[in-house]
Amino acid sequence: MRTEWVSAVRALGGDGDVAADAAADLAARYAEPHRRYHDTAHVLAVLRDSAALAAELRLPPEERAVLTLAAAHDVVYDGRPGEDERRSAEWAVSWLRRAGVSAGHVSRVEELVLATLTHAAPDGDLTAQALLDADLAILGAGEATYDRYRTAVRAEYAPISTELWRAGRSAVLADLLAREPLYATAAARLRWEAAAKVNLARELASLRTP
Repeated sequence: MRTEWVSAVRALGGDGDVAADAAADLAARYAEPHRRYHDTAHVLAVLRDSAALAAELRLPPEERAVLTLAAAHDVVYDGRPGEDERRSAEWAVSWLRRAGVSAGHVSRVEELVLATLTHAAPDGDLTAQALLDADLAILGAGEATYDRYRTAVRAEYAPISTELWRAGRSAVLADLLAREPLYATAAARLRWEAAAKVNLARELASLRTP
């Protein structure tokens, strides 16, 4: 994760030493003990899957670099939807400006991180589509892996009552199930769509069972 962050900053003309400091902070944040799912393993998976999708979409080098930086979209994670994404975007903007990355590239990274707020990519924005599809790749995992994911996410929201969790999580799952297609890119649909629909329906049914 640190190497990829520094390499991406340098690819955009930024200072490698400042990038290394940012990467160290990035690694420390993803290792915070309260994280159960949105941790180092998650960001590494997003990096891997978004890079694979970027290759299939034949994104240009600069877009691949900003995608790498935006993959760390959960750098601030306190279980506060909306606020976490905005603060993560602010974190990225602050460090990239300090590293001397151009304003245009900084704005692009910010835009991509904020796209995870609604999980809806603008029409034709292949880079945002690759990021959002990679972030949801876990939904198309095998049954055992998916069950570990759902347990880890629940642990991150442990203070929330069972009743509120069931209601909130059910709404999220129902929204995802209603998306046709769930994934924006053809490559992601081929990889994960069928399994994701099964997993989502299975979890939703369990939440609706007293």
